[in-house]
Amino acid sequence: MKDARISLVTLAVDDLERAAAFYVALGWQRTNAGNANIVFLQGERMALSLFGRKDLAKDVGVSLEGNAPYPNITLAINMPSETAVDRLYDMAMEAGGREIKRPEPAFWGGYSGYFADPDGHLWELAYNPFVKMTKRGHLDLLRSAAKDGAA
Repeated sequence: MKDARISLVTLAVDDLERAAAFYVALGWQRTNAGNANIVFLQGERMALSLFGRKDLAKDVGVSLEGNAPYPNITLAINMPSETAVDRLYDMAMEAGGREIKRPEPAFWGGYSGYFADPDGHLWELAYNPFVKMTKRGHLDLLRSAAKDGAA
């Protein structure tokens, strides 16, 4: 199963509220899917999330110490099931991706993992049973009731 789409772009930010206000001023619509650590904004056919820099590094499983690479941005593909996440993750590995964090149950009640493409860009694959997806596979956070703010 190939899935050439991006569901979510996550930006690591130093101040969630400042960043959220900036993007709302540009026309993004803040949703109720967030929490104290993450803000989700709905755009046209795409969602943007703002994640505290330290919290994003912790979620990915990398350190902010020394010269360790850390994410300033991650791209995500939300899938309709855990099986679909695993299948696409395996395809990424077979295509030359680098394992960062194998898909596993997530603290927020879903299922996700991370890989890096051959140039080091981080991708998250996730199944979130708390968010609605359109028939074409786009997130619809405005109609979703995400648990603990995860998307």
